[in-house]
Amino acid sequence: MELFGSSGIRGVALRYLTPELVLDIAKAAGTVWDTDRVAVARDTRTTGELFANAAASGLAAVGCDVDRLGVVPTPAVGNYCESAGVPCVLVTASHNPPEFNGIKLVGDDGVELSVDLLERVERRVLDDEYDHADWRTAGATTGVEGVVDDYVDQLVDAVDAEAIADADLTVAIDPGHGAASLASPRIYRELGCDVLTVNATPDGHFPGRESEPVPEHLADLSRLVATSDADVGIAHDGDADRAVFVDETGAFVDGDTSFAAMADACLTPGDAVVSAVNVSQRLVDVCAEHDADLELTPIGATNIITRTRELHAEGTTVPIAGEGNGGVFFPPYRLSRDGAYIGARFLELLAAADGAPASEVIAPYTDYHFVRLNVEYADGDERDGMLSAARAYVETADAEPNTTDGYRLDYGDAWVLVRPSGTEPKIRIYAESADADRAEQLAMDMRVAVESGR
Repeated sequence: MELFGSSGIRGVALRYLTPELVLDIAKAAGTVWDTDRVAVARDTRTTGELFANAAASGLAAVGCDVDRLGVVPTPAVGNYCESAGVPCVLVTASHNPPEFNGIKLVGDDGVELSVDLLERVERRVLDDEYDHADWRTAGATTGVEGVVDDYVDQLVDAVDAEAIADADLTVAIDPGHGAASLASPRIYRELGCDVLTVNATPDGHFPGRESEPVPEHLADLSRLVATSDADVGIAHDGDADRAVFVDETGAFVDGDTSFAAMADACLTPGDAVVSAVNVSQRLVDVCAEHDADLELTPIGATNIITRTRELHAEGTTVPIAGEGNGGVFFPPYRLSRDGAYIGARFLELLAAADGAPASEVIAPYTDYHFVRLNVEYADGDERDGMLSAARAYVETADAEPNTTDGYRLDYGDAWVLVRPSGTEPKIRIYAESADADRAEQLAMDMRVAVESGR
């Protein structure tokens, strides 16, 4: 797809992502959905209202009435769409820096659109082909209140609130100034936890930390946990569809580790797990222990959703899916990522551990060392040159490449993957091994090869 990447459309606001483009995407989505009513929502980014206005105008122009939800977490959008039976144009750039914005399209079942529907929307935009209304049939706009209240209530009802409350947990929350700045602290209080917060004021400039919840951005949360005797820290990205953790010492918990721990708690023989081609060996091991299948897709929520739907149609149970970046799905709950729900499921693990600390709960899944590197490129020509250099390197390697998404080389004791990002102008390199030095070396060797193509 030319417009939609691995998780919607994203770009620097008012440079790549313009009001005109958002208007066209909204018109195309409204045309493809062929419905009388569509929601529009956004995260806290400073350009969010501008683009939400453009989206509302585009929908009204093709005859859709518009429910304006305002600033809400992405999972609250999913809950609203499912309960109200309406799709949504969601203005968010998720974990990207504050100068970015983007668009996600959510169906009336609360789930991001599958690849085939996104392709239909994209084709309408590229062909400039919309079902325009006239002055008599143009859509009207209505503000909707209580969206977050309803989301909080349904989430609390969906987890084992009694067990979490009985565990008497102290939880530190870092929403990163994003859309869950108010919702997530409230959820964990309603689950009976003592809650501490940092970076919990909604602010689209992200003054406390960058939106992506990676170790280098979570020093404040780690410090808060370590100095307050909290049991765990939970951090979100800008739209709160991810959750990552720090343990009771303030140490960062790798997303692949928490994913494996939660998978271990819910898999049974014959189940399937859907993950991306950068899957960690620790999840491979958990699936093998439970005699569960592991289905790999190209990286990105859209691809994972599409494959999970296909497996459901075949009658296969998929209790958990996702990636090691904190974006975990629990399809029996909803086939969308929900950072606060992911956090609550991790709290259920702590509650079931009879007082064992978070570091002990995750210890069985920490045997592998994971490395991720990013190599930025200036334009399409430079990107193509770098990918050509990566391909040449892969063709001479002593391993069979997996080309599901980019190039993955599996060495048995270690693996390395190189692929272009679907959301940023970067080539991403991933490597993993039980030996930290080997993982670092594999990643660096690939980086040298990639940069030789500049």
